[in-house]
Amino acid sequence: MTLDLDAYFARIGWSGERRPTVEVLRSVHRAHMLGIPFENLEPVLGSAPSLELPDLEEKLVRSERGGYCYEHNTLLAAVLTQLGFRVTLLTARVVVGAAPGDVRPRTHMLMQVDVEGESASWLADVGFGSHGALLEPIPLVVDAELLDTPRHHRLVHAPHDGPLEMWELQTEKGGYWEPQYEFTLEPFEAPDYEVINWHIATNPRSPFRQAVYAQRTLPGLHRALSGRTLVETADDGTVTERELADSAEVLRVLAEDFGVRIPEGTVLPG
Repeated sequence: MTLDLDAYFARIGWSGERRPTVEVLRSVHRAHMLGIPFENLEPVLGSAPSLELPDLEEKLVRSERGGYCYEHNTLLAAVLTQLGFRVTLLTARVVVGAAPGDVRPRTHMLMQVDVEGESASWLADVGFGSHGALLEPIPLVVDAELLDTPRHHRLVHAPHDGPLEMWELQTEKGGYWEPQYEFTLEPFEAPDYEVINWHIATNPRSPFRQAVYAQRTLPGLHRALSGRTLVETADDGTVTERELADSAEVLRVLAEDFGVRIPEGTVLPG
């Protein structure tokens, strides 16, 4: 399938020369993060979202919806490939919030992007539903740091018993580095994500099945919704938090504050 790049770039508010350069990669990545929200309505309502490109284009580009990591990163990978970048799909274990000794499954999708003429690859990821998410891609170089204002990230190698080096993305938080997720550079393919997507969307123990999660990064502000808890973090570090009254208010906040067009007739469980 050939994506409608005009429609995609209009959706994220990006205009520029459509060439596979580092600057284009950076600017498209940031524009996507600012332009399309993170949300998980389908799993909460009992279904797994489609990862087929026509469906992703219809949902995320034309219907003013968002999605979670497999949707966002599948879409961006297709856009970058169409622009002439070489993209390798990867998976990661999310470690933020994990207790010592916890081993979580590899359920997060991200990508390695190669730019012709550049010696280093880049880690790109527009689907991590967290305030610690990358706003711009970071060079896949050990101890690389990225000041993706207002955020600050670095990549390090983590202890690992396997044959491939383990990479860890960290974000600076209050003067210390907080691990976000760990990954190797083993390529994954579309059928792998179909299996992971189905598990995450339909397993009753999956957090994405149990509550609404939404993220929206805006100039000067990051919004996060977890269940009925709404947290807004300003670029200066100021945090405000409030509890929403009921499911009807959750849907209203998703529409008004996160820019998610709610499908007609949507009723949240509980």
